[in-house]
Amino acid sequence: MKNLTQWPQAAPTASARPAPAHEVAAQGNVMVAMRDGIRLATDVYLPARDGQALPGPFPVLVERTPYGKSNETVRERTVRDPRPVSRAEVAARFARQGYAVVLQDCRGRFASEGVFTKYLGEANDGHDALAWVAAQPWCNGRIGTLGLSYAAHTQTALVSQRPPGLAAMFLEAGGFASAYRGGIRHGGAFELKQATWAHTNAQRTGPAQRDPVIRAALAAEDIAAWFTAMPWKRGHSPLKWVPEYENYLFEQWEHGNFDAYWRQPELYAAGHYDCFDGIPTLLMCGWWDPYAQTATDNYLGISRRKNGLARLVLGPWTHGERSVTFAGDVDFGPQATLDGTLAEDHLAFRLAWFDRWLKGQAEQAPDAADDPPVRYFRMGGGSGRRNTNGRLDHGGRWCKAADWPLPGTEFRPYYLQADGTLQTRAPACEAVLAFDFDPAHPVPTIGGSITSGEPLMTAGAYDQRTHPGVFSARPPYLPLAARPDVLVFETSPLEEDMEVTGPVAITLWISSSAPDTDFTAKLIDVHPPNADYPRGYAMNLTDGILRCRYRRSWESPELLAPGEIAEITIEPMPTSNLFKKGHRIRLDISSSNFPRFDVNPNTGEPEGRSQRRQAAVNRVHLSADRPSRLVLPIAPRAAEGL
Repeated sequence: MKNLTQWPQAAPTASARPAPAHEVAAQGNVMVAMRDGIRLATDVYLPARDGQALPGPFPVLVERTPYGKSNETVRERTVRDPRPVSRAEVAARFARQGYAVVLQDCRGRFASEGVFTKYLGEANDGHDALAWVAAQPWCNGRIGTLGLSYAAHTQTALVSQRPPGLAAMFLEAGGFASAYRGGIRHGGAFELKQATWAHTNAQRTGPAQRDPVIRAALAAEDIAAWFTAMPWKRGHSPLKWVPEYENYLFEQWEHGNFDAYWRQPELYAAGHYDCFDGIPTLLMCGWWDPYAQTATDNYLGISRRKNGLARLVLGPWTHGERSVTFAGDVDFGPQATLDGTLAEDHLAFRLAWFDRWLKGQAEQAPDAADDPPVRYFRMGGGSGRRNTNGRLDHGGRWCKAADWPLPGTEFRPYYLQADGTLQTRAPACEAVLAFDFDPAHPVPTIGGSITSGEPLMTAGAYDQRTHPGVFSARPPYLPLAARPDVLVFETSPLEEDMEVTGPVAITLWISSSAPDTDFTAKLIDVHPPNADYPRGYAMNLTDGILRCRYRRSWESPELLAPGEIAEITIEPMPTSNLFKKGHRIRLDISSSNFPRFDVNPNTGEPEGRSQRRQAAVNRVHLSADRPSRLVLPIAPRAAEGL
């Protein structure tokens, strides 16, 4: 191996991690040709001794990323050392433990050639990258893939091609089960994090990296101002300076119905779960992450195959933040981190997985009691007071289960009542609750399952009360429940603790004055008042949306007929929460959640192209014949701790 950069031996630590066995030698920017001749920049890290790379062969770990293969990544911090490190340093740490490590810039990003089209093309490029790795003399024929977010998406894309040597995967906070159902679109609506991501990342590479004028033009665009000026138009958006970014964004936005575009392998792991058969796959995500549904769907799709082997880990985290105890304004206690609970830290957790499947240690794997198929963090149980860091102490604990959803789960309906209550019996009398939905004044987003939304929105749990820091909120700054376009339903104070763990669903009978409109639903844990929170605390848990034109079919949208009363189902992200005695379960119903989702103009025009908007009168129907309801997954018994 030529042009080696020697990495020094790691300093010894007092941790339980095995002492480094090797030095590290690295070669940067190896240009690996894809099938169409485009070359992707690739760094290789090999175990070394006395400054020389060892010949191997070794098991190989591969990460493909659009974020810069040697750049710093804040998600690699630990509880012990919260300073972020570079991907290069992480690769070196793996190499010290006897792995060859390959990091590659995705097409059109940083040092790689070609044009970047977000998500697409990663299946073939991933296959070709692994085929190149498998042919190298330092590869022993057993390859593992790993990575967070986009680097997880690249894994589910490449596995569809069954590349040579692929023997294990570690998917964290990504790997689209169906990008149409979560990650790009949700319930038919468009996730506007795609727009904030595009504006932020277009400034960091590609044309902006090469041309200071383009870079300056992008930096001068006020993304907040542009969001207040929606809808956007092609050629007249903050991304017009980089047409390849504007084009892919509008392509996602305008593809409203579920067609062949959404069945491409990069966007639809559900279409090729058979390709995962026999490849051990660990799936990890957070409750406050837009890929929680993707993680559970992938677990089900992989584990149900004949030789499928999947492990599922769900923590109380925002996107990749596995080493902090809080999400938003809520803290889940010292057990909330991966560090010190599931493993010493994230590096040790991944090493254990790959040592098991790539180093022939599968026969030494822990027994079933120590290797449960599902490990999840059940939020709740804390004091409800303000902790020393100024956050709500919600608490929680790690639990394990034999499957997902938890075996024996009771899916219990809570029916919406005309008096604003949630009850376990259907309404005795028929009622209709109506509100005016004006798309010019949408309901502001306050937390939730979000990533890449900065500076307009942040993920996590918050009191559902507006303030000047909430984008699109206006004075007077009141709770969202005070808005006339938010219907609120809640239980009486609970008489005993109740664990809710699993998928949540809201079925509504609706009608509208508009040919198309949206309905949103948000599940909330209402903490009672105390000295720290004298007004109580309405903590969001999960939320979802349904665009009514997709009420019957994702493939064939159908506008509402005048006077039509329709049944719709909203499917938020899954969650796990202990509603304590004295708390209330609350459900908020409205028609917007902005800027998390694009706002329906209520006109029925083609998606991503509408330039008009109109107010709508939206109605929720409540009766025994039309039982609008929240269905909660009630855990079968006290959760079994880890």
